[in-house]
Parts: sequence; structure tokens; C-alpha cells
Amino acid sequence: MSKQTKAARHYLLASDFDQTLSFNDSGHVLSELIGARDFDEKVAGLAGTNLVQQGAELAYLIRHDPEYRGVRREHLVEAGRRVRLKHDIPALVAFLKRGLPDSRFSFVVVSAAPREIVESALAGVVAPESIQATEFEYEEGTGEVRSVRQVRAGYGKVAAIEAVEAALGITPDRTIYVGDGSSDVHVMLHVNNRGGFTIAVSENRHLARVAKRIVLSDNAFGVVVPVLEQLVGQRPAEIRALLESYRLTLHQWESARMDRITIRESAPVPSGDPVVGARA
Repeated sequence: MSKQTKAARHYLLASDFDQTLSFNDSGHVLSELIGARDFDEKVAGLAGTNLVQQGAELAYLIRHDPEYRGVRREHLVEAGRRVRLKHDIPALVAFLKRGLPDSRFSFVVVSAAPREIVESALAGVVAPESIQATEFEYEEGTGEVRSVRQVRAGYGKVAAIEAVEAALGITPDRTIYVGDGSSDVHVMLHVNNRGGFTIAVSENRHLARVAKRIVLSDNAFGVVVPVLEQLVGQRPAEIRALLESYRLTLHQWESARMDRITIRESAPVPSGDPVVGARA
């Protein structure tokens, strides 16, 4: 390992999955697959009773709701295949893996969605060991969900991030968390309180008061822009040049505390290029 690499700042970028790396909620996809009705109403009802942590509603429904009790592992895998991902996740993963001369990054997905859904959706792009998600135990005979082993919602996300920090030797002030909804408020407050950096990818009013930056983009690579600007200290021209090295063009950037970013592919990726083409 070179002296330059040893001196590099090491950041952890932890990202939510549903509506952060994807356009839709995996609960909707699964409900449509199995023919379950009124998913939104059931989630709202659980939220109103404070029976489960925000983000853990799907896990609760799978375990307890009659319409979801027929869910098996294969349903979750197929739902993952049907999730529509944001553009250029492969380019984002490739950038984080490659890093910069003075900065290197570790990437982990932390999601309350079932692990089978997240792994299936990100297959070939994000390694399973880089995914922290809700895990079930199954009945051997029927394949039915017997119990919930762990839920990555609320404090479950905090615990997951702290465990990754400890394993990688990353200090809390170099943790970056990206999320989209009210279920991310708890973990964002935790990251902020320890000097980390938080990015919201929606205009959720609860997150708007917590996140240090807001990025609105249909391209997953968009979250890199405020990281390069605010943490790494790059100038706009340097950021544009970096995106162009990944065959991406920073088409539009309205920067304030909220970044509206449009990124487009500027040219086909040549054969043999380490950056894999985006999955729509």
C-alpha cells in the first residue's frame, strides 16, 4: 500500500434503498406481485398506532397480516427483480470503489426492506456483504416466515452503521448517510450529532429540517456531487471533469442547500471499461 493511500481520508457512505436507490417502494412491488391490497392504508394504520418502527411496516405485515402470510423467499427475490432502480448505480459503486488520490470510500446499503429484495435488486452491482437489511427465518417445511431475525429500521440502522464503522476503523465524523423518508430521521440525527454528513434525496418535510444537504435527482450518482464539493473540497470544474470520466455529464446543477441535479450519459461505455452500464 502506498504512502498516499495510507494518508487518504476514509469515508463511509451508507445509503437507504427504497426510494433512495430505487424509484418505488419495495412494499408496493411485493404487494402487486402477490395481489395484496391497501398497502398504503395498512402502513398508515401501523404508523398511527406506533406499533412498529417507521420503515419496519413491511416486515410486520409479512409476519402478521393474512394477505402477506403466504410470502415466501422466492416472492421476495422476484419482487427485487421488479424494483425499478435509479440510473447509474453501477457508476456510483465504481467511483466509491476507486476513490480519489486523497479520499477513499466504503459503501454499504442499510435498508428496512427484506434482504432478499435488496440483494436481488442490486445483484451484480452491490456485493451481498455490503448490504445490511431486514432478515427473516423460514419454516423448513412450508417456507413460511417463522420469525424476524433483525430489522434495519430506527435504531437498527444506527446499530448497523456503528458496527460497520468499528469494523472498518472509520471515525463517526467521516460517515455519510443518504436517505429519503421519515424513517431515516433517527439515523440522520445520530450521524449529524457525531459530526457526520447527511443527504436527503427527497423533499420530505421531516428530513428537510435534519439533512445537511438535499439532492433531487433521478440519478444515483447525484449524491456524489455535494460530497465532492463540501467534504472533498472540489470546485465545480473538477466535479464536472470527474463525472465526464465516468461518461456522465452534469447537465444541470442548481446548488444551494438543496441540489437539483440532472446527469446524462454523454457517450456509450467502451467495451472493457470498468464502469458497467446503468440499469434502468
